[in-house]
Amino acid sequence: MKYSDGQRIKKIYENAVNLHEYIINNNIKREDLLTNIPLQWLVTTPLYNIGEHVYYLSDEYRKAHSEIPWSMISGLRHRLVHDYDGTNWNIIVEVVFKELPILVEGLRKLM
Repeated sequence: MKYSDGQRIKKIYENAVNLHEYIINNNIKREDLLTNIPLQWLVTTPLYNIGEHVYYLSDEYRKAHSEIPWSMISGLRHRLVHDYDGTNWNIIVEVVFKELPILVEGLRKLM
């Protein structure tokens, strides 16, 4: 199915919010994500989905909203999918705990 940029932004936002809320509501800490493999699996799925939708946003949309680091987001997805065994979980922890709330707020402004 081909989605419009607006539909993709909505899906990206929903995945980001759901992941962020899950982390908060379950009182997950950085150390949990570094050491708990099932939790790592749980976190990677929304990150894959976010990155996949970002990858297919139009160039025009990305350029019009360059305040969001689109290339880094889609690049993270490619790294997680194609180099899973090489995942640096310290980076993922930073993404989830530091960058994800910023992304949620940026997407909220786009909606």
